Amino acid sequence: MDSFNDKPTATVYQKIIREARKVIVGQEEILKELIIAFLSSGHVLLEGVPGIAKTLMVKTLSHIIRCGFERIQFTPDMMPSDVLGTHIFDMKSGQFHLKKGPVFTNFLLADEINRTPPKTQSALLEAMEENQATIEGEKIPLGDLFVVFATQNPVEFEGTYPLPEAQMDRFMFKVLVNYPGTEHEKEILKKYHTGFNPKKMEDISFDSVNYADFIPKCREEIKNVTLEEKIFDYIININNGTRKNVNISLGASPRGAISLLTAGKTRAAIAGRNYVIPDDIKESACSVLRHRIILKPESEIEGITPDEVIKGILSRVEVPR
Repeated sequence: MDSFNDKPTATVYQKIIREARKVIVGQEEILKELIIAFLSSGHVLLEGVPGIAKTLMVKTLSHIIRCGFERIQFTPDMMPSDVLGTHIFDMKSGQFHLKKGPVFTNFLLADEINRTPPKTQSALLEAMEENQATIEGEKIPLGDLFVVFATQNPVEFEGTYPLPEAQMDRFMFKVLVNYPGTEHEKEILKKYHTGFNPKKMEDISFDSVNYADFIPKCREEIKNVTLEEKIFDYIININNGTRKNVNISLGASPRGAISLLTAGKTRAAIAGRNYVIPDDIKESACSVLRHRIILKPESEIEGITPDEVIKGILSRVEVPR
């Protein structure tokens, strides 16, 4: 275990990715961003069509890290109590006792989060921001490993409730999950042909190491990653660039800059460095900012995407040397 003591974040990341390859084919950049968010205590919004392993990736990571996993399938008739839990009267004892909802876990998969009304969506706001849930006036902590991984389908909008800006801003990353390449899809078929069954995760021989035990040490290492003054300026200039762009009607909030900072420090740590370089910020920019900006209607009509605008901002902001 000496390798965990030298550079724990880089070691944990490399071992988790190695284990994830036993289940997930390709999608390593997506897995990287999910791990970065988890190590940063950040939440992730995964956007992609059904059937491209969004749920499988989150479930696989929970098995490897040995974290609790709960999945909520959001529907239009869901109530906040279905997420948080409620007090149930016990006839034998004559007292109410708390029946906790699925939010009390480590990895919470909020599947198709935009299919439930705003009242139920808002049940996650406190959990995501304060790391606690309030049930009938009682505040209950959720634990240090709590992270929300929410999914939404970018194609089907009928019967959906778009997430409000305040909730979107609480996601550290918005990750776009695309179709696998031809070779990766062929590899997926071969895995299933030889008997792979993602529904029987317990049959997969994952490493016996309890990675959850090393997460506090990783987070302490990330906390101590250093930044030069010019990197702070670089982050601010990128974030301010979203507020002055002709294609954007609403730019990123200071929370966007904080997420860029945190993601940059975590990227540095998983690379085995104790300092941030401009590429750590640049590589995180689209995932951090694409859901925090609102394009002007005329820009959307022209087919301009948030990523194109963000890349344009990055090209104009001077990179520190």
